[in-house]
Amino acid sequence: MNSLIEKKLAIDLDSAVQKYKKTSKKSIKAKRTAKIRRQRGYNWEDTLVKRFNAAKSWKAFRLGSPSVALPDILAVNSKSRSLFTIEAKSGTGTTLQVPFDQISRCLRWTDTFELYETRKVILAIKFLSKKRIGVGEYESRELREFYKVWNPAYEIMDCVCTYDGRTYGIKEGKQVTLNLEEFQMPFKTKHRIII
Repeated sequence: MNSLIEKKLAIDLDSAVQKYKKTSKKSIKAKRTAKIRRQRGYNWEDTLVKRFNAAKSWKAFRLGSPSVALPDILAVNSKSRSLFTIEAKSGTGTTLQVPFDQISRCLRWTDTFELYETRKVILAIKFLSKKRIGVGEYESRELREFYKVWNPAYEIMDCVCTYDGRTYGIKEGKQVTLNLEEFQMPFKTKHRIII
């Protein structure tokens, strides 16, 4: 009787160990993927800050982690009295989404600095030169950058930019027409696409 119980316990234990190993491998892969995704975002933000700081009369700053209610980047030109709050997104998909709460916090910041004559919320979108086609599978494509100006006349909603530069909103799970103007940044880049 004891040997039957011991065999059953051994089988249950072995099953639990196998299940843990599978879950652990998935968890490690998910963590690694999330880290790569965050690193891409940090690199894109850092690139934008460097481009602004290299442009005459501009100063730009990364404002902190995503857990803080701050825009990704604050760019200021005191001579022209211009201020931009920027949400930067980069990825390997065919669409990139900016959540409504990130647009909202950028608007709060631009509304706060009333002394600046020009205040804009810019969505800086970068589609990487590799397109994800499956888990860990990619194909080459053209690197593209878009700089869209959020129109404060629009109701705040999730904004999606496509690889071809079109934009649309998502409200209550439905696609909404959202035509955002392409913005001429104060720096040059060969990857900027104008539609």
